[in-house]
Amino acid sequence: MTSPAEIIDVRGVHKEFLSPDGTPLPVLDDIDVTLHEGEIVALLGKSGSGKSTLLRCIAGLIAPTSGTITYRGRPVTGANPGVAMVFQSFALLPWLTVRSNVEMGLEARGVPPEERRIRAEKAIDRIGLDGFESAYPKELSGGMRQRVGFARALVVEPDALLMDEPFSALDVLTAENLRTELLNLWSGADFPTKAILIVTHNIEEAVLMADRIFVLSSNPGRLRAAIANTLVRPRDRRSPEFEAMVDQIYAIMTGHEADTAVAKVDTATASPTDAPLPRASVGGLAGLLEILNATGGRADLPDIADLLSFEVDDLLPLVDAAEMLGFATVDNADLQLTDIGKRWVQADILTSKEIFAGEARHNAPLVRAIVSALENTGDGTLSERFFLDLLGRGFADAEAEAQMDIAIDWGRYGELYEYDADDAELKLTPSHGDTDLQAASA
Repeated sequence: MTSPAEIIDVRGVHKEFLSPDGTPLPVLDDIDVTLHEGEIVALLGKSGSGKSTLLRCIAGLIAPTSGTITYRGRPVTGANPGVAMVFQSFALLPWLTVRSNVEMGLEARGVPPEERRIRAEKAIDRIGLDGFESAYPKELSGGMRQRVGFARALVVEPDALLMDEPFSALDVLTAENLRTELLNLWSGADFPTKAILIVTHNIEEAVLMADRIFVLSSNPGRLRAAIANTLVRPRDRRSPEFEAMVDQIYAIMTGHEADTAVAKVDTATASPTDAPLPRASVGGLAGLLEILNATGGRADLPDIADLLSFEVDDLLPLVDAAEMLGFATVDNADLQLTDIGKRWVQADILTSKEIFAGEARHNAPLVRAIVSALENTGDGTLSERFFLDLLGRGFADAEAEAQMDIAIDWGRYGELYEYDADDAELKLTPSHGDTDLQAASA
């Protein structure tokens, strides 16, 4: 039996950007991905895995630093002629009507006006927006705007449809409805594209839609696993098989799957760039562990997600934070409180702050670095810019700022240091400094 024709082939792709001081920031490292006719492929990963960067390399919007990307055997050296993209942000031109937005790609390809009109109206009808041809984006709901984005991509009849988190800006019910309609269109005989490549951070979305799932690790993005999804469509989220695959992928994404052979970073000795702080607030972390404590100290993550009406992947930063601080351990998709985690979640506010401070200083590399730097100044004060400049050697500006925001939140809660927003300075708290002086004199 002949294998399906290969549309996209990504081989050994590495991508890096330069920080303001010229330091290379690797985003993707040695990525191999293929896309064949007749399949939906998902690129799945947490923040910092380079999913969107890889998609833009495939589309030809940016060039990889090294490695090759081919479309039907031909190198992609500019805009990929065989693909169309659907963006998370809708990316519609507000001064154009629905029909004019949909016609844009056809106009760029030199299609005559009458043919553009006919093809655009067919695409608009296919995606369920007939009657709104003359409406402007401001008159449409978020779901309807994204339908326009789909129609605009499908009207050019691309070989491959590339989708970058296309449902993440929508409410849960609208996203579910649009996913279902897209899958129904995909199963029809007249769907105008031969393959779909979707970027997502949503584990259930990947399992629901994809025939193959590529899981990327973070900072930089590396291929952690390639999983074939043989579940029969339509897929039932409540089936044991579906839940088992979600658990399997969750274990891979958190590095708790034996087959992945991913070395866990020792946060007690790691640098702030080797082990970034998870994007989790202290309040969010406390809420998760309080729920876990109420269930007896151990629970299945998908069950907690269902209880909270979240996706499993929405809890991943909180789970990562709990692990980093030593408050919980993960076994596949099960989360279990540690002894110190139980003490923290059950303690009074002052004791909980003391516990958090000790664990954060020991196990959170950026918090540890900030405290150490402040202790080695004359007045216990340093500019936030000092730390941002250091972080800029390993992170893009936006991520460096996000890391500082998390570190400030954690340090303030633990009363390790204070932050003056007016002067953008961090200062060792008096009580913390006094404790250290007492310890040193002893």
